[in-house]
Amino acid sequence: MTPRAKAKTQNNKADSAEEEARNRQETLKVLQRFGRKQGNLIPILQKVQSRLGYLPREAMVEIANHLGIPEIDVYGVVTFYNQFRLNPPGKHLIRVCLGTACHMKGGYITLDAWKRRLGINQGETTPDREFDLDTVACVGCCTMAPVTVVDNQPEGKVEPTKVDGILLAFELERGAKGQEAAQ
Repeated sequence: MTPRAKAKTQNNKADSAEEEARNRQETLKVLQRFGRKQGNLIPILQKVQSRLGYLPREAMVEIANHLGIPEIDVYGVVTFYNQFRLNPPGKHLIRVCLGTACHMKGGYITLDAWKRRLGINQGETTPDREFDLDTVACVGCCTMAPVTVVDNQPEGKVEPTKVDGILLAFELERGAKGQEAAQ
């Protein structure tokens, strides 16, 4: 391993340890507000996820210890309900509507376009943590079907070519910010 690669690995480990410590501290802050009743598990998970954006392993361990239950029970609840995330979310949230109108107008084709362009599946985040891809049952914009919600803004009539346009807009925005930072 080159000295540069070794230094990068050490930096990544240090960053990871710092992130784990932060996650643990945020979780402990949430736990201070809740009693030790097992019935508090789901509200605790919801609150921790709202603070961290997801439920990392160290948070689940702290929650299990606080409630006096096995860690696997916490993990079982987290993986049972689809509202909980095990991975950090992306900066930009992409939600493809698969309600009846969107389904009939090609929502699954739109979803496939997003998957191909981003290189991830539904429920995943791009490796650079830029984009998060998921589906929703209905966003109430049926006349605009198929709809994709991008960072809480509904985009109507999203065909595969419009997916390319949306991603191009993000690239242009990122390029403009990079130029501003360089000046």
